[in-house]
Amino acid sequence: MDDSTELRVAAKMEITSFVASRRNNALLVGDHNAYRTQLSRRIRTVRKKLGRATQKGKKFATKSAVTAEEISSNVEFVHLILLTSERAWAHAMHMRASHSADNSTTGISGSTRKHVISRLHKAELTAGELVKVLSDQSVSGATNIDLLEARAYASSLGGAVEFERRRWDQCLTAYSIPHIIYQALGVDTKKDVFKEFQASAIDPNIRYAAYMRRMPRTLAIPTIARKYFPADETKLKSEIEELDPSALAEESSRSTKDSGPSGGQPRTITWRSRTVSIEDTSISSDLAAVEEASAKLKAFLESSEAKSMPPKEKAAAYDDVLIAIQDAADDTKHAIDELVAEGVGQGDKRMQALQVTKTAVNYALVGWRVGRNRVLVGEGDGAIPQDPEKLQSKSKRKGHGQNVKAEGNGRKLAKLREQAVLYDATLQVRSSPPNTLTSALTLTILKSLDSVKELPGVAADEPFLRELEGTRSYFQALKYVTPPKALFHRIMLTRSHTILNHLPNALSLLYRALSLVTHAQDLLPELPHTDFPLQLAISSAAFSNLHALLTSQVSTHRALVQIQKLGSSPIKSTTTSKTLISNLHDFPAHPVDLANLVTYPPRLEPVPVKPLFLDVAWNYIQYPGHAVTGVVENGAGNVEVKESADKQTKKGGWFGFGR
Repeated sequence: MDDSTELRVAAKMEITSFVASRRNNALLVGDHNAYRTQLSRRIRTVRKKLGRATQKGKKFATKSAVTAEEISSNVEFVHLILLTSERAWAHAMHMRASHSADNSTTGISGSTRKHVISRLHKAELTAGELVKVLSDQSVSGATNIDLLEARAYASSLGGAVEFERRRWDQCLTAYSIPHIIYQALGVDTKKDVFKEFQASAIDPNIRYAAYMRRMPRTLAIPTIARKYFPADETKLKSEIEELDPSALAEESSRSTKDSGPSGGQPRTITWRSRTVSIEDTSISSDLAAVEEASAKLKAFLESSEAKSMPPKEKAAAYDDVLIAIQDAADDTKHAIDELVAEGVGQGDKRMQALQVTKTAVNYALVGWRVGRNRVLVGEGDGAIPQDPEKLQSKSKRKGHGQNVKAEGNGRKLAKLREQAVLYDATLQVRSSPPNTLTSALTLTILKSLDSVKELPGVAADEPFLRELEGTRSYFQALKYVTPPKALFHRIMLTRSHTILNHLPNALSLLYRALSLVTHAQDLLPELPHTDFPLQLAISSAAFSNLHALLTSQVSTHRALVQIQKLGSSPIKSTTTSKTLISNLHDFPAHPVDLANLVTYPPRLEPVPVKPLFLDVAWNYIQYPGHAVTGVVENGAGNVEVKESADKQTKKGGWFGFGR
């Protein structure tokens, strides 16, 4: 065999990828029986291609086993063995699935169980033949990786046989081999297919077998696999250590790369004033990944490159943190579901610790999602509109020499709608978080702040509820600054009202937003000095900036409303209106008519020359030099004043004409 044939075989063998892709593609559209049917058709096609099919009209004869020389000449012989093994495995899985519902309490028993074990044993033997043929590497042209993949596949089928036989020690020993091999192959080749196949087909069976062996959940699956790895497999051990020297090492001697950014996975988690231990190692590893991703995010946002990026690219950097924290939330929910299935009550210590972990992890998940949307809405949490000059400078840098045209009202409102969607996602429940990685990136929408109240232990924490209400008031105020989805129903808010010249409505909403921010500051007396990177916590600077902005906007819109109100009153004709000099005591509501300052030519009009005083109390007040002897009322009701006789009669009256 020449070198080109060896390279061609080594490049196309890929046993794990071949099996995993066929299983995934078939089970997406059908069940194991449909998968078995597809495999039968494919086996017939491959046999015809290789010249090993029984000719039509002739008696069936058992074909000879595949040899190493045949594999070196054509990699389809490897596929033929894998297809035959997979057909037997699919037959066993179909029988187990069809009978598991009828015997849910006692399990599969009798002839059905024997048939299932027989099919799995046939699949194991067929995969073992492939390992035996590939072992002669000088003839078959298989590499060490090909041989390890074949060995892992055969051992996984052997573990399935022991699983059905309910021999848990042998099951753990068989499954430990593919777990270690796939882990080492993933480290060496950097391919995700080994990790995915290990997580779906190997690790769940190890966890269940360990549970049946009454092992504590604190033991991680890698620890169990290293414990049950067969000690007599020295050759296999040396081949694995060539790929990953730490694959079979103890936990204490493993590198810090697998232990999180701080050299060890977190063993405790704190929510408010309560700290609980984390017994599930999968949750610990997820939280370690969250810490590592958050550290990378902080370093990225502090870099000079990120400062010049648009908000959408900055928000994309949050994806790694969101994926890690979503995995932690999913693993926590899975651990709680397992305890509930086991009949563990809510008063159990493990259940209470998991409930605290669930609250802390889900609140952190909401916080990171809110932080990402705060980055998306722009500067000042979207309260500050984007500067149109920046858009013009960007277009010039791209080579467009023409000036950017002023945006129309429709385009401005469309941008405000995009911001409002993010606020609505923060304040309202849209959908539950997905479980898969792909869906987490494409379908996840922010949870409502109200949904945090449904988490365990939140309803009884009154100080936290006040903080939550203050945070909600802050985002509600931002919602009034930008329009919600009600824009489609012509209910425009604040900026949209301003754009459409609905100033009174904008003023009322701005005043409502200002009252909400003031209320939020009363509910949140202690605010952090910084909120970097952006999460659910709001800094004192963000509150003060929003309060100052709303205060200025309220004052501005009050003046605009007053001007609009004055301008809406009808203007009187200048011919009938008074002159300016006669109305100096009133501020002019309209522009001053310079042609109507004074009346010219002047007309004769009565004007006061000097003050005129009328002494109505003359007859009742005693003045110096004028003595009043008495006041006598005659019968007719008139008043007569009698003066003393010794004094000389003087002239009186207003003008000296006598009284």
